[in-house]
Amino acid sequence: MGRAFEYRKAAKLKRWGHMARTFTKIGKQIAIAVKSGGPEPENNPTLRAIIANAKRENMPKDNIDRAIKNAMGKDQSEYKSMTYEGYGPHGVAVFVDTLTDNATRTVADVRSVFNKFGGNLGTMGSLAFLFDHKCMFTFKKKDGVDMEELILDLIDFDVEDEYEEDDEEGTITIYGDPKSYAAIQKHLEEYGFEDVGGDFTYIPNDLKDVTAEQRETLDKMVERLEEFDDVQTVYTNMHPEGEEE
Repeated sequence: MGRAFEYRKAAKLKRWGHMARTFTKIGKQIAIAVKSGGPEPENNPTLRAIIANAKRENMPKDNIDRAIKNAMGKDQSEYKSMTYEGYGPHGVAVFVDTLTDNATRTVADVRSVFNKFGGNLGTMGSLAFLFDHKCMFTFKKKDGVDMEELILDLIDFDVEDEYEEDDEEGTITIYGDPKSYAAIQKHLEEYGFEDVGGDFTYIPNDLKDVTAEQRETLDKMVERLEEFDDVQTVYTNMHPEGEEE
């Protein structure tokens, strides 16, 4: 297996933040989906996928319904997706994905953390070469489904042949071309999979090894960034298994 696949598998075991913060972030995603595609999940594939993710995070139905209702309000803030990238300590690349209604506030918050840890915030796109942008879908396993056949059916959407199986959760996660997000979701739903949760992710294509001490500092930086409500996810190219022998 490739190093990028190792990264995804190991990183999946590590969750940051508290449940309340997770619900706040999902609420913002719901707001954007409702604003762009309407409040009815059956007519809004993006909202449908976010709701599936919310259920997987154990977000109560009342919270989901409230987020949809709030998004329909006339005074609801307009959130925008903004990404910030730069180098953290020890030359590790850091990519910060945000949803914000105040970009000035958000960039100031993100820059303050980079500065505190001796990093440097770069210009948008400056580290794009270090990460592959992918869409990802997680769905419940289905009896009788041949995964090789499914992946072959999705080959036109640049879906990777390597996929993740979570035996404990009974789920499968696949990765594909972000531009094919809607087409992949439609195919999976037509295939009979239920609660198909979709999202976008950045996968490092050049992992950097660090010492245990360096990892501790970088972990603190990531945790500090993810304390901000505007921050959705923080990605780094730090090797998830630590320094290689």
